[in-house]
Amino acid sequence: MAAIDIIDKKNKSIGKTELPDDIFGVPVNKGLLHEVVRNHFANKRQGCAATKTRGLVRGGGRKPYRQKGSGRARAGSNRSPLWKGGGTVFGPQPRDYSYRIPKKAKWLALSSALAAKLADGEVSVIDELSIAEPKTRALREMLASLGMERNVLLIIPEKNEALELASRNLQRVSVARVSELNVHSVLSHEKLLIAKDAVEKMKEAYSG
Repeated sequence: MAAIDIIDKKNKSIGKTELPDDIFGVPVNKGLLHEVVRNHFANKRQGCAATKTRGLVRGGGRKPYRQKGSGRARAGSNRSPLWKGGGTVFGPQPRDYSYRIPKKAKWLALSSALAAKLADGEVSVIDELSIAEPKTRALREMLASLGMERNVLLIIPEKNEALELASRNLQRVSVARVSELNVHSVLSHEKLLIAKDAVEKMKEAYSG
């Protein structure tokens, strides 16, 4: 297990804690990280793009001109794809872009992302991650004292409404509960600030 300092809200070390190797010590698998992040964005796609075929374009009810004698090619509708204002051929239609990745692969990718952050020195553990009231100023001042004003992910063990509300107005500052932690949220922030209680919850949820 890797030992890491526990800091307080004034950025002073008050002890150490052990981070389990099966979460923070696995080899970094870049290919798997890429695949899981790709899956994350694919599952978020709405897939609602749609174009009108010739059967959906308004108009075109009668034959534009007679079949023979005009010298032009035969035409049955002015909403043919060959005509201006006509339908689209093979255009996009509503579809589902989501696909499934095995649960074990997701766990391995999350551990790989956490291990990469720890190896880069971008993980900090704080003894208590909370504020008295849901005020952005209070959270900003706490993060400033820790040297983490922006681009930081706060990982908490369970719901903390005051903290979650206060983080909304801070640029690139997000709050994630252990149960909703994912690879994209870990990799899209420069630093991770983990509550001490959240480390224990991660051991219960992810280890073994």
